[in-house]
Amino acid sequence: MSKKLGALDYHSSGRKGKIEVIATKPCQTAADLSLAYSPGVAEPCLAIQENPDDAYKYTAKGNLVAVVSNGTAVLGLGNLGALAGKPVMEGKGVLFKRFADIDVFDIELNTENPDEIIKACQLLEPTFGGINLEDIKAPECFYIEEQLKKTMNIPVFHDDQHGTAIICSAALLNALMLVQKKIEDIRIVVNGAGASANSCAKLAIALGVKPNNMIMCDTKGVIYKGRVEGMNPYKELFAAETHFRTLEEAAVGADVLFGLSAKGAFTPEMVRSMAPNPIIFAMANPDPEITPEEAHGVRGDVIIATGRSDYANQVNNVLGFPFIFRGALDVRATAINEEMKLAAVHALAKLAREEVPDSVSKAYGNEKFSFGPTYIIPKPFDPRVLLHVAPAIAQAAMDTGVARLPIADMGKYIEQLESSQGKSKEIMRMIINKAKSDPKKVVFSEGEDDKILRAAQVLVEEGIAKPILIGDQKKIKQKMDDLNLDLDVPIMDPSDSEFTEEYAAELYRLRQRKGLTISECRRIMRRKSRAHFGNMMVHMGHADALLGGIDTHYPETIRPALQVLGKQGGLSSVHGLYMMVSKQNVYFLADTTVTIDPTAEELAETAILAAEMVTKLDIEPRVAMLSFSNFGSVDHPQTRKVKRAVEIVKERAPNLIVEGEMQADTAVVPDLLDGFTFSKLKTPANILIFPDLNSGNICYKLLHHLGGAEAIGPILMGMNKPVHVLQRGDDVNDIVNMAAIAVVDVQNL
Repeated sequence: MSKKLGALDYHSSGRKGKIEVIATKPCQTAADLSLAYSPGVAEPCLAIQENPDDAYKYTAKGNLVAVVSNGTAVLGLGNLGALAGKPVMEGKGVLFKRFADIDVFDIELNTENPDEIIKACQLLEPTFGGINLEDIKAPECFYIEEQLKKTMNIPVFHDDQHGTAIICSAALLNALMLVQKKIEDIRIVVNGAGASANSCAKLAIALGVKPNNMIMCDTKGVIYKGRVEGMNPYKELFAAETHFRTLEEAAVGADVLFGLSAKGAFTPEMVRSMAPNPIIFAMANPDPEITPEEAHGVRGDVIIATGRSDYANQVNNVLGFPFIFRGALDVRATAINEEMKLAAVHALAKLAREEVPDSVSKAYGNEKFSFGPTYIIPKPFDPRVLLHVAPAIAQAAMDTGVARLPIADMGKYIEQLESSQGKSKEIMRMIINKAKSDPKKVVFSEGEDDKILRAAQVLVEEGIAKPILIGDQKKIKQKMDDLNLDLDVPIMDPSDSEFTEEYAAELYRLRQRKGLTISECRRIMRRKSRAHFGNMMVHMGHADALLGGIDTHYPETIRPALQVLGKQGGLSSVHGLYMMVSKQNVYFLADTTVTIDPTAEELAETAILAAEMVTKLDIEPRVAMLSFSNFGSVDHPQTRKVKRAVEIVKERAPNLIVEGEMQADTAVVPDLLDGFTFSKLKTPANILIFPDLNSGNICYKLLHHLGGAEAIGPILMGMNKPVHVLQRGDDVNDIVNMAAIAVVDVQNL
């Protein structure tokens, strides 16, 4: 299918367009209706009449933005009109929702009269928390925004101007850092004199570019002092005292070219004539002023960005407007001012210099990113953009006095933003904060692995744990240098550690009647098994917990742990638990990894251990023992086993909320559960105990891969001391999460 047909099919298939309105409150009964509408709705109406700010409390105003356009400058397509521009405005709404959870109504106005647009926006002020002007041609867009900012008490932001300016300014700061040039020393040429070019030029000057070093060009050439043809007051702001009259002349010796014009406007000859280490922003859409291939074909020292996603360094406005409005709405800002824009610039620039998480690489086909000539701007699907830009905007709004609802605790605000990205973020932030309150020593048996090293850096920087790495010291140090990690943590090399002989002797004591000789124990400790060495560190008190398995099979991590640390006294087995996090809920599934065909006794152990672990995470456990039967509806050896397991759990943990045997849907669907009035489960279960490994393992993998739930684990339960298993596909974030769980496990011993 061609790109054209694919795009048309995307918009026309199923429900037409890209958006819908969804109610956030129930409207299923007569009682619901009486609250949603008459007579109940009168109460918030009266409250708002008495106190207008209550509109933010009782309506969606505080999270609602209008995307307003008249379609006179749609993308790079020109004046298509209000109706033809509607797909773009709907798309804008999708991006607001996807990246910052902001609701949008798109408003297409069928007029080219700027005063009519101004009046329409002013009349809509009671409805919205902010207005995003979009695809309105220059110079009318300047006048419209200026007037609305003067007369309205909610943020008004023309994204075509300021969004592009913010993103490319952040990229400019980073590019200048790479080529070691000072912003006050560079000469910059801006090709284009429309909305985005005007704002890019203004923001570059605000960042430190000297006005005398700024040359702007339009279709008639350089905008210079005394020029009459094609001028207006907005171009006059950038009229330069210069002898240059053409873009070609201005490009000679320039450090930076900003392109906000048309395909092919920059020629290879212009690039060749620029100063050493030139920086080019070719941002015309859909085709840039010059392609990266053409620019690099002329010279190898060029850094280039475009507006296209199929090239490195995409100047994409989605890095700006959702997060700018998020921060502005959250403090009920009356405007988006220059200081807030500059705050966004610096936040984006700083983020691009930080290590890029694996989740971002996965979103881009496992491509690796690191700060450099081909990565000077964060990627749109980097979840950290929200956590960097929105707080920076909010803080700038507070600092400049335009915030009507200041944030008292910025740390908590950032946590709230993180939790808005999904239930898993909220749950893991809670666990991480618990770990940070008393970090413990976590030893990693695969200390030479790149992901382990990067995770260790995060654990140290955030104070979550105290990592210890097992491996060849020289290799680990070299990898740290290669990964540009500044990591000062203990490294244990089993081949020459002062503890190796001690550990070998202790292993011999533990396993001499299990077939091991002292020489075999020395060989295991020195060369054969880093997992044994790590478990011995935990056993001897030199570490608090172990994480391993990133490059081994599951049994290869569990077996040494059982041999050295052993399971808790009185248990028949150890058990595996997975935390499954969906958008709205968290469930704990067991046993998903260890016991193949558990007895009733083992099922009871699994349930009690899972409840204890969930309690450690500060979550109230509610256990359902699953089967294909509901409370005796089927009499079968398998159902009798589960029924007996429930009895054992109730005998051993009488205060635990546990029920069964029961079907999976009964355990999690309130309406089905309500039918069993005798059940101790009054709300859906959050711990699901499966009758065998087959069902547990199948369920968690289907939930993860088909249901979209995030799988955190496996968490190993029943060991004498904490040992947890990593998986081969785990990324840095997964490793950090498991380390936090391990720390919390230690804290509760």
